[in-house]
Amino acid sequence: MTNTSVQVVDWRAAAQIAGRVANPGPVGTRDELESLVAGLREAAARAVPEVLDVTGMRPAPESLATSDTLSQVSVVDRPGWALANTQVMDLMTRPLAEGLSASERSQLAAPLPSLLGAAQVGAVLAALSSRVLGQFDPYAAGPDALGRLLLVAPNVLAAERSLRVRRRDFRLWVCLHEQTHALQFAAAPWLPAHLSERTGRLLTDMAARSRDLTAGRWSERAGAVGRGLVNAVHGTDGPFVAGFLTPDQRRVFDDVTAVMSLLEGHADVAMDAVGPKVVPTVRQIRRRFEQRRDGAGRGAFDGLLRRFLGMESKLAQYRDGAAFVRAVEKSVGRDGFNAVWTSPDTLPTASEIAEPAAWVARVHG
Repeated sequence: MTNTSVQVVDWRAAAQIAGRVANPGPVGTRDELESLVAGLREAAARAVPEVLDVTGMRPAPESLATSDTLSQVSVVDRPGWALANTQVMDLMTRPLAEGLSASERSQLAAPLPSLLGAAQVGAVLAALSSRVLGQFDPYAAGPDALGRLLLVAPNVLAAERSLRVRRRDFRLWVCLHEQTHALQFAAAPWLPAHLSERTGRLLTDMAARSRDLTAGRWSERAGAVGRGLVNAVHGTDGPFVAGFLTPDQRRVFDDVTAVMSLLEGHADVAMDAVGPKVVPTVRQIRRRFEQRRDGAGRGAFDGLLRRFLGMESKLAQYRDGAAFVRAVEKSVGRDGFNAVWTSPDTLPTASEIAEPAAWVARVHG
């Protein structure tokens, strides 16, 4: 899976551990599960023209996506989701692995430290695997293929049951969000490399600082770096990540967080903007889903876990990003907002997410 002889974390082992530890989720009859998979694939296809219409965006000419197909669609279980994410992390940590010294490589190659790092990352992935309905992955498919849209079937089924929503509507609503992500990366083909470079540089700097400030073995810190990558990929800000950051690194981290807020907020706005003509129960779904996001009915342990994983920060990204999108569109219209996808220079900064008028002034004058 990797061209380097040593990995920062044994990603394959991490995926296996996550798959074994994760609760498999709700069960259903064979007919119900087959209908769920077919329904999710149908919803993913139905979402494409609606997303194109509501955003006013189109894939860039150099993108492999088209107005008919924005992504490869994979319906997965929780272990499948964990495996897909370790593949992304493997790609994103290759430069870091290649920069390790011979001594550090030998430490990572030792069986016990390697398993320890994988166990730490696997535990985080196992916890997250029950909370993700869908995810667009622009990295794992490679340069000669479309990005991959992952729909986590047991989580969609669990959400439908707990929220008591119309299934066909809910599946389309979820896919509207994820296909918006696919369109974002198709409209801005430079975006995956931009995010990868920023995240990779941050991880490399974090690892170097960790070597400088502690006398601990590199192998004992690999799990923390891996967990940091899990949070970076998913736009969360776990407390152990914040503890690593210098002021310069914090600025890079804030830049990445601002982009994640933009992506998530824009997708949230799009999935609701289609309106009841497309998703008849969209308002009911949004109301009940927001209660779910806010933790209604969850126990104290679940709240503690959410804070540990940085999920509270993730929820703020959706809301802050959506507020930014709505404010910009109110000021300069949908086409004016879509200037955000022009280049890295037109992406909002962290301060501009909080003050949309500043972005409008900088980009539109």
